[in-house]
Amino acid sequence: MTTSALSFLLPDRPVLCGMIHVPALPGTSLYGGDLGTVIGRVEEEARLLAQGGCDALMIENMHDAPYLKGAVGPEIVAAMTAAGLAAREAAPSLPLGVQVLAGANCEALAVALACGAAFVRAEGFVFGHIGDEGYHDACAGELLRYRRAIGAEHIAVLADIKKKHSSHAVTADVDLAETIHAAEFFRADGVIVTGTATGSPARPGDLERAAAATRLPVAIGSGVTPENVAEYAVADLLIVGSYFKDRGQWEGAIDAARLAALAGAVRSVRKRPRLPR
Repeated sequence: MTTSALSFLLPDRPVLCGMIHVPALPGTSLYGGDLGTVIGRVEEEARLLAQGGCDALMIENMHDAPYLKGAVGPEIVAAMTAAGLAAREAAPSLPLGVQVLAGANCEALAVALACGAAFVRAEGFVFGHIGDEGYHDACAGELLRYRRAIGAEHIAVLADIKKKHSSHAVTADVDLAETIHAAEFFRADGVIVTGTATGSPARPGDLERAAAATRLPVAIGSGVTPENVAEYAVADLLIVGSYFKDRGQWEGAIDAARLAALAGAVRSVRKRPRLPR
């Protein structure tokens, strides 16, 4: 299990991770034709998020919809690596995470290795689910063997559990805690709990069950706001993208006032006594 890569989660928790929704990349439906503009936007957002109080950053190719399933081409890997390097240059003191949609977890690891990132967010780590793109099979065995093969074992894998934008009917008899136990057994380095969609709050009860089920770091992966952040105080990591944006829409530009409000709320939560897990 990779723990040193997640040392930034201690001692002040929850840690605030700002998500950078990388503009559409080459070959995708919405690509604007100028990769330099894409990288410039990433650099600008990384700088704003760092200055606004984020403790970590993450890059994700959210604008590449409709997504491929389970793999992407070399043009996406190359562009995401360039984006990661730009984010690290803009905010060199902050740890960086990588997610490549949809479920392109080996590619995310390759990007993370090339740009010096600390962790990846992995969809479909254990058990299968139906996503917008179709059926995603579990990938833990393949992913961790690939991590070892490329010498990336210092990069942590945070696994989405019962992830958003998905149907879990096929695993309805496997509850949240059992899924987390499976991820832990399959050597995830942390788990992520979400709501049903981007920007949708995770149920506080799900966080409580997750925290009770594992000693691994637990992250909230959607729907955090200043109004509900106290409900997530037991979390180790808060991954936030939508709330920081204009009117809370993930497609918009970063709103400095919203960023300051959430960063301030997170700092307030940290001052409270932390319940033991």
